[in-house]
Amino acid sequence: MGWFQNWLTMISEATATGKRFARVRIVTTPLTDYSRFGVYCSQYTNAAGENIRYLARHEASDLPDYDYWLFDSLKLVRMHFDDDENFLGGEIIDDPHTIIKHNYWRDAAWHKAVQRDEFSTK
Repeated sequence: MGWFQNWLTMISEATATGKRFARVRIVTTPLTDYSRFGVYCSQYTNAAGENIRYLARHEASDLPDYDYWLFDSLKLVRMHFDDDENFLGGEIIDDPHTIIKHNYWRDAAWHKAVQRDEFSTK
């Protein structure tokens, strides 16, 4: 997985200094090819120190139906994709109330989600 090694090294080095990498992937089941690829790759990112959990979309009806990243619970980037799941870009959102709402959604998703290995055996 040479094409992926830079990312894995970065995660490993960052987590060795105490930084935390965690995310929940909300996925449609049955999985799309893209989501299956993500589950496959997450075995390597989890081994490098990231904690990726999975939540089936039908169990996430009370959560937003779009992808976003939170950095240190303070910076919010909403991801935009087209109908074919091609990444169109990220939108930086700096409104504190919106960021707090996304922190809540992140925490709610985290508590519903399952570890990668449990999810991949379902």
